[in-house]
Formats: sequence, C-alpha cells, structure tokens
Amino acid sequence: MIDLYTWTTPNGRKVSILLEELGVPYEAHSIDLSKDEQFSKEFSKISPNNKIPAIVDRETGVEMMETGAIMLYLSNKYGKFQCEGAEYWQMLEWLMWQMAGFGPMLGQVHHFVKYNKGKSEYSEKRYYNEAKRLYNVLEKQLEGREFIAGEGKGSYSIADMSCWPWVSRFEWQEIDLNSYPNIKDWYIRISNRPAVQKGYSIPKFVTEIPKI
Repeated sequence: MIDLYTWTTPNGRKVSILLEELGVPYEAHSIDLSKDEQFSKEFSKISPNNKIPAIVDRETGVEMMETGAIMLYLSNKYGKFQCEGAEYWQMLEWLMWQMAGFGPMLGQVHHFVKYNKGKSEYSEKRYYNEAKRLYNVLEKQLEGREFIAGEGKGSYSIADMSCWPWVSRFEWQEIDLNSYPNIKDWYIRISNRPAVQKGYSIPKFVTEIPKI
C-alpha cells in the first residue's frame, strides 16, 4: 500500500496518474496548499522541502519527496512504464527536461500571466516566451511519434505522465494547442486514458480535463 500526500496541481497529478496506471492499492491524503498544510510538522517529516507530492510505501518503509524520484521508484518497483535498454536514457532525459525546465517555467507563467497579470511586463514576456520555446521543443520531439520516448512511435512512459499534467493547464498559460498539432494529438490521446481521467481528480474533483 502506498500513501500519497498530494494536492490538485500538475506535480500532484503526475504521481496520482502513475498510481492509477499501475493499478496498485494506494491511499490519497489531501495536503491543502491554500491552508499551508504543507508546512505541518507531520508532512515536513516526509517532505523536508514542504512540497507535494510525497509518498510513504508501507511495504518497504520508504518515504520520498520530489516527483521524478517518486515516479522512478514506483515504475521500478512495479516494473511498468519505463523504456528499456538504450531507450531508458531517452526517457530519463525527457523526465529531467520536464522537472528542470518545462514544469518550473510554466509555473512561472501561471504566477505572472494568470495570477499577477499587469504587475511585471518584463516577467510576463520572459516566461511566456520561454513557455512557447519549450512547447516548440516538445512539438519537435513528438513529430511522427505517439509518445515522448522510445523507438519508433515511442512507448507510453513516466516521461509522458510527467509532462502531460503541465500541458493540461494550457489555458492558464495562454497557449493555443492548435498551434502545436503534435502536442495536441498527444494530449488528446493521453486525456482519453481512463487512468489519466481518474488520476486527474485526485485528491478531489476540481474541473473536468480541459478540452481543445
């Protein structure tokens, strides 16, 4: 049994989607960021950086924070949703790409463009332009492919599950997915997966998955 401590953010949804795809037993615990619950003593023991999500594996006693580490741990433990051989490293580089650039930069777009529009023209322009650059990087990678990593058309992996929740907030980023046809097709393909639809509403329902 996995205890998942999470909230309704792209980072939280990465792990709940993976757990739903794995089909393993887990229990979701809400960490309400609007109430600063991430700073509680109890949660700080599991996640010293006070960020969601975090997990506790009751079988092994392992406690983990940081989505990339969590996703690698879970996919390794259950032997699913990782590319194999040389393709593993391609999957890993795109997982790292999401954590190092795609997620953090889109998060800045949410902060300056959605929530604080008009307060800093420089910041809005800087992060919005970087978001478009990163979307173009992903668009090029998905050319002729169904999934981000792997040979041929690619294999559905934690690289896709890591990136998709951030793309699902394209409206917050003022991104028109019709301008990125490869990403659009990939986004719809993953949106139609039952496990993604269920994992998107963990720990609670907020809205339906945005449609194009």
